[in-house]
Amino acid sequence: MGINRREFLKIVGISAVAGLGGATAVDLLRRAPVEASQVSPNPKALTAKRWAMVIDTRKLTEADCKRMIEACHRVHNVPDIGTKQEVKWIWTEEYEHAFPDDMNKFVSDEVKHKPFLLLCNHCDEPACVRVCPTKATYKRPDGIVMMDMHRCIGCRFCMAACPFGARSFNFGDPRPYIKEENRKYPTRMRGVVEKCTFCTERLEEGLMPACVEVSNGALIFGDLDDPNSEVRQVLRSNYSIRRKPNLGTQPCVYYIV
Repeated sequence: MGINRREFLKIVGISAVAGLGGATAVDLLRRAPVEASQVSPNPKALTAKRWAMVIDTRKLTEADCKRMIEACHRVHNVPDIGTKQEVKWIWTEEYEHAFPDDMNKFVSDEVKHKPFLLLCNHCDEPACVRVCPTKATYKRPDGIVMMDMHRCIGCRFCMAACPFGARSFNFGDPRPYIKEENRKYPTRMRGVVEKCTFCTERLEEGLMPACVEVSNGALIFGDLDDPNSEVRQVLRSNYSIRRKPNLGTQPCVYYIV
């Protein structure tokens, strides 16, 4: 078992309170074994220059969306609070709320009332990253916008900056509201922001995001910079839209309608 940031701080703190020297703390740290995954990448990990997702809404039903939401929230220990303080990584909205700047008031009733699956758009120009004072939210080289819950101070600037409402804040302790804890993924604490991460922990294991895995092909995930990738092929042959394009954040989630 490796050692995380909290354990590191705990060891240093104990040494300081006990009046032990720095050498003792170092000795304790040396006893903690280091996992191979912490020092070397998994050769099976999925990689891309710029990750993107295509959601083919023509293939989705309400039941499909529910299954994907449950898969995501189960894997990531998302609490089911059931109030206005709900924490969500992926959710559904009707067309007019998902795409409020669409001027076509004659859109078909089927589209108008269809549930649209929403999540963090992992924008090319993420406003949330620019406003975070502690760098708790940051953009990886492969385009994924991440959250470091340990750095988050709960200022919620990122929530105010995100035009998609893709972030949730833990107003209380979320842990009592987790139905079945996945011990492979960390739980959060009161006072931090969280959101979809495109399942980076699964990509590192060579797995697709949880929602993609259970989508029966309705969600396509891949490298937007690779002209031969499936996402590029799908976007090339289908008409697609993105949420609030006029804001200039360049979302990396595309919708085929």
